[in-house]
Amino acid sequence: MNKVIGLKKLAAEIEHCADCKKDSTGKMVFGEGDPDAKIMFVGEAPGKNEAETGRPFIGRSGKYLRSLIRNILNLNEKDVYITSPVKYLPKRGTPSKKQIDTARPFFMKQLTIIKPKVIVLLGKTAVAAVLNQDISILKEHGSLIDQNNKIYFITLHPAAAIRFAKFRSTIASDFDALKIITAKLGWGSESE
Repeated sequence: MNKVIGLKKLAAEIEHCADCKKDSTGKMVFGEGDPDAKIMFVGEAPGKNEAETGRPFIGRSGKYLRSLIRNILNLNEKDVYITSPVKYLPKRGTPSKKQIDTARPFFMKQLTIIKPKVIVLLGKTAVAAVLNQDISILKEHGSLIDQNNKIYFITLHPAAAIRFAKFRSTIASDFDALKIITAKLGWGSESE
């Protein structure tokens, strides 16, 4: 099946999912980028700006993430895929376990369609949603998990660096490590 068609069908499924919208507001934020992306960035859920526009990571955290993608990884943001497991803005801010559990099967279908080589998990909620694990991001950031024939890279959510300046160097160093990993995989700025 063509990836674009597969993603459109999946987006339509989510739009018709009443449980996906429960205790949420705004437009669905499915994700954006290259359906053939080698790298996928996964947040937690849309914020207010995202829920108004239907685009992922466009607020302050998103601008910071996109600058890391461009300036450290030297990748064009159109060549990566940016999304989150929860596709609607939770009314309480952070997604509940129920919202994550409801969204997980849809997100896993999205992951199966795109088939990225590296999935960058941005923060605790992304790790919980995608890997179904509760880990300390501050202890595990910058690490790789090879699971189910996929490579997951753990780092802080960009919002942490926006809220707490002390985390800017942490996330920047994680992205430096990610750049080395992508080069070892034979793609990215160092191999081109």
